[in-house]
Amino acid sequence: MFRSLSLFVFLSLFWLLLSGFFTPFLLSAGVGSALAVVWFARRMDVVDHEGHPIDLGPKVLLYWPWLGLQIVRSAWAVSRIILHPALPISPMLVRFKPTQRTGVGRVIHAQSITLTPGTITIEARPNEFLVHGLTREGALAVVDSEMDRRVTACEGKP
Repeated sequence: MFRSLSLFVFLSLFWLLLSGFFTPFLLSAGVGSALAVVWFARRMDVVDHEGHPIDLGPKVLLYWPWLGLQIVRSAWAVSRIILHPALPISPMLVRFKPTQRTGVGRVIHAQSITLTPGTITIEARPNEFLVHGLTREGALAVVDSEMDRRVTACEGKP
């Protein structure tokens, strides 16, 4: 029940954020829509730890700004490589074992790698990731990385 209530609050706030209007009709439409989505989600039995991982909330809110900064830094580095006359790329594939214990944690980690320019998660298995890097340094940087540690810290208890 707590996850359903949390989902309702989240959807209502998201509606307000996207709408920006506070007329009675739009507020009631937002509440009605949020209630309908929660009802459908409960009937489909998708309001669970994976469908709505509320226990990650506070930790992930601290992770997102850090990830945003890493994306900007990586974008700058990739832009410099692309604009360099010699185009100094050294593509490389690397396999490594992520330290996350849950499926949600592994998804967050794999998607964070893919969101960071210059790297992409090609394969994400429970005990192994295959990552392509635009440069050798970029590919090796995902192994035993700060990103891996931060996502594992976001997971909390299994």
